Amino acid sequence: MAIEHAILVSLLEQPGSGYELARRFERSIGYFWTASHQQIYRVLKRMENDGWVDVRDVPQHGRPDKKEYSVADLGRAALSSWLHEPVEPESLRHDLAVKIRGAAFDDPATLIGEVERHRQAHSDRLARYLAGEERDFTGAEARRPAAAPPDAGRELQHVVLRGGIAYERMTLAWLDDVLATLHRLVPER
Repeated sequence: MAIEHAILVSLLEQPGSGYELARRFERSIGYFWTASHQQIYRVLKRMENDGWVDVRDVPQHGRPDKKEYSVADLGRAALSSWLHEPVEPESLRHDLAVKIRGAAFDDPATLIGEVERHRQAHSDRLARYLAGEERDFTGAEARRPAAAPPDAGRELQHVVLRGGIAYERMTLAWLDDVLATLHRLVPER
């Protein structure tokens, strides 16, 4: 996937400025596809030049006008074409897993702190995902009336978030197993 596809999806969900788009990347889509503010602005300019996005100036009181981006017909066609292409299953490159295997040839105790650091990072990410799910999908403020027709965008956003939640929970369980194994292998000091 190219960053262009992530930007098109985000703009189809809601048009916005480059700044707003960067904030959305930090808040939601960025959990699965990261991009810096500079990268987003650079790609938006290229997409504008290629006719994938339309831009309109939005006047603001007391501040400079902002540019609001939306998806043009060429952008929709590019996204549709990409959606119909097969995607290869992702290959896992996991530096920590290689270090864990390598610890058999060194002192396994040296990895405990590193694994604990990874565990904390995944625990923090899970907490953010769960808070986002509560805020946007399951909390009292976010619930939709039972009689409301299904909203494909909302349902698909939620299923991706649930995948992230499941991944973080699985990773935490694995890291707990790694820590238990390392502690079992480290002689009492």
